[in-house]
Amino acid sequence: MPPKASKTKETAPERPIIGRFSSHLKIGIVGLPNVGKSTLFNTLTKLAIPAENFPFCTIEPNEARVFVPDDRFDWLCQLYKPKSEVSAFLEVHDIAGLVRGAHQGQGLGNNFLSHIRAVDGIFHVIRAFDDPEVIHVEDTVDPIRDLDVITEELRLKDKEFMQRKIEDLEKALKRSNDKQLKLELECSQKVQEWLEQGKDVRLGDWKAAEIEFLNTFQLLSSKSVVYLVNMTERDYQRKKNKWLPKIHSWVQEHGGEPIIPFSGVLEQKLADMPLDEAAVYCRENQLQSALPKIIKTGFAAINLIYFFTAGPDEVKCWQIRKQIKAPQAAGTIHTDFERGFICAEVMKFDDLKELGTEAAVKAAGKYKQEGKNYVVQDGDIILFKFNVTSGKK
Repeated sequence: MPPKASKTKETAPERPIIGRFSSHLKIGIVGLPNVGKSTLFNTLTKLAIPAENFPFCTIEPNEARVFVPDDRFDWLCQLYKPKSEVSAFLEVHDIAGLVRGAHQGQGLGNNFLSHIRAVDGIFHVIRAFDDPEVIHVEDTVDPIRDLDVITEELRLKDKEFMQRKIEDLEKALKRSNDKQLKLELECSQKVQEWLEQGKDVRLGDWKAAEIEFLNTFQLLSSKSVVYLVNMTERDYQRKKNKWLPKIHSWVQEHGGEPIIPFSGVLEQKLADMPLDEAAVYCRENQLQSALPKIIKTGFAAINLIYFFTAGPDEVKCWQIRKQIKAPQAAGTIHTDFERGFICAEVMKFDDLKELGTEAAVKAAGKYKQEGKNYVVQDGDIILFKFNVTSGKK
């Protein structure tokens, strides 16, 4: 029997996450027309997981699941040499270009904004390259103006949504003096005031009770953002671009979220080459594809992590939302695992890699037995114990 987890000093609980409480989260590629969104999506789809790996699930042409690269997963597969290998994936949606006035329906804006509402995070693609053959919808290349346009359109749509929500709640309260409706109205009014100040919802310091309401609103400006700066291959190679310092300053003033420079032209070129030729080209030109970093950063931005199950039959990544406890994590494998949860036997990846075998981890006292309140950490290697008759009379 593994040793009981030692009692450690309790740490402050993590702040509640704004967003859907689900393991099936997705990220959308957003930006103005002709900034490189489709080029990025097309290169990502070259890395897409074959559809047959996901029976009973149809992915539309503008959606793709791409492998999340992870050296830990590769190491576990080398160690166990399993019959089956299943990595984590990121679901990416290509959303058509937004234009100024989208919140009022310009350029089929309402349709596109509804697509953003359906995703859990945003890859915001910013054009930082000049090309006379690729027309810019605003006539000239100005990433700061473009950033302002997109963020303002999302915020304006949120304000419109919240105004309707407040009106509906006020009408409902005239019919019923319900305490929960009052709390929701107070939260809605606070959110509207925040938006009126020109601030995005995800940047607010919300209380746990308020976040419960926010998670039902699914506001556009509450989505996590990763900024992707599309440059020429030359600028990407020399790691310089006249717009980068200004973009960095703008992002720092608007939440300080991740910025990843990339070159759509380079990524397309590499995607069209055989793998060995692409490797040679990168080596000779001192280049590296940005796609792995983009995928991993996007996965983390929508608050996804994963734990491993590992053995000679299968090494698999099970993706879950951050802050999920052991029984709910077990439920991602099978509902019976959650219903009849007894305990989770947990190894840390770093311990296994350092000591080499599961037996050595156990001998070192680092193989822990965790209960129902254990919050699963990224990279945990877990064996769940359960009783299928638990909870039955």
